[in-house]
Amino acid sequence: MIHCKFYLSTGVWKGERVKEAKVSAAELAEMARENVPLVGMLAIQVESVLPGAVTIRVPYQDEFIRPGGTVSGAVLMAVADFAMYGVVLSLIGRVDLAVTTNLSINFLRRPPPGDVLAKARILKLGKRLAVGEVFLHGGDEEDLVAHVTATYSIPPQGPGGAR
Repeated sequence: MIHCKFYLSTGVWKGERVKEAKVSAAELAEMARENVPLVGMLAIQVESVLPGAVTIRVPYQDEFIRPGGTVSGAVLMAVADFAMYGVVLSLIGRVDLAVTTNLSINFLRRPPPGDVLAKARILKLGKRLAVGEVFLHGGDEEDLVAHVTATYSIPPQGPGGAR
């Protein structure tokens, strides 16, 4: 099942049809542990990686709770940012220097103590920018706690480029 109907309606990026994710769940989990220090501390579990769609779970930790008994917004933003990074890499492959240029979060309801589930998808993928959205669920998977839109910058490829 492919969640990303927006991107996959064309299935083409840079003249290439993307049929399989260009990073695996194991590679993405390794990147979280080794390359993104704060995210590595969250003990992220990559549940699925498809071309243009990623699902990530962060197991509950007592340290996530802020006064009032709710999961901290900073945790939700970190999870959303990494999910967006993962969904971009699912289409372009491992590019360590792809970076967030914008992230906007709408907190919809108070997240209860429990796991955080992030479902990310690409809305538009260009040569230099990728735009996507992340749906954040808390505790019960049905419970949408935040909606995120984000833009990632993709470094140039070739001589002098980062890839």
